[in-house]
Amino acid sequence: MSDDHNDETPKATPPEEPEETALTQPAAAGRERLKAGLWPPRVTRAQLIVALLLFVLGLGLAIQVRSTSDNSALRGARQEDLVRILDELDNRTQRLQDEKQRLQSQRTELENSSNQAEEARKQTEQKAQQLGVLAGTVAAQGPGITLTISDPKGAVQSDTLLDTLQELRAAGAEAIQINDARVVAATYFTQNGSSVEIDGKKVTQPYRFKVIGNPQDLEPALNIPGGVVQTLEKEQATADVTQSKKIVVDALRPSKTLDYAQSSS
Repeated sequence: MSDDHNDETPKATPPEEPEETALTQPAAAGRERLKAGLWPPRVTRAQLIVALLLFVLGLGLAIQVRSTSDNSALRGARQEDLVRILDELDNRTQRLQDEKQRLQSQRTELENSSNQAEEARKQTEQKAQQLGVLAGTVAAQGPGITLTISDPKGAVQSDTLLDTLQELRAAGAEAIQINDARVVAATYFTQNGSSVEIDGKKVTQPYRFKVIGNPQDLEPALNIPGGVVQTLEKEQATADVTQSKKIVVDALRPSKTLDYAQSSS
């Protein structure tokens, strides 16, 4: 007996994927693409410039906030604290002003002291030169006259030369030299026979006076009526007076050391 019924073996059908797995696969693929787009980062020049500008802007804001915070500390301080801070600033300013004034005073004292010392030194040197001229220990030069007395007959004696010296001194003579003899306060004239001696040393004619002083005062003093020139003419001697802008008195006397006298100053 044939079986007309065809047994058909049912075919196996693949199991259907769960709906959740189908949705997860596209999401995973999207994340992978996102990662690939973000790393490694691709920085353009424009992005780098923008980042640098943002950094600078942030730094400036931070500094401004800090400064504002410091000022806020003063604004938030109590009145007593502000008064104390102002007092301290005033005291510091006053101390600096006092120090400045003290230093300026020291500088002024040093300058005055230096100027006074320099002025004293100059005056001392000038005084030493003047005393040297008067003592005959240093040479001198200046305007003056030259008086030359010629005495062919030898009638001029020491007293006539002394009178001539006194007239010149009275007329303002400051330095005098007769031949090679320097005339000073202690100079003396002596008559030794027909010879004239100055400070014990013989001088011969013509007697040449080199005199430093004002020529306009010295020459008229010799020519006054009854003065030196007329006296010499009576003794048959001649007197020749010549003015000059530069007379050199270079005969020197040795410096004398004092044994007893000392300065009282």
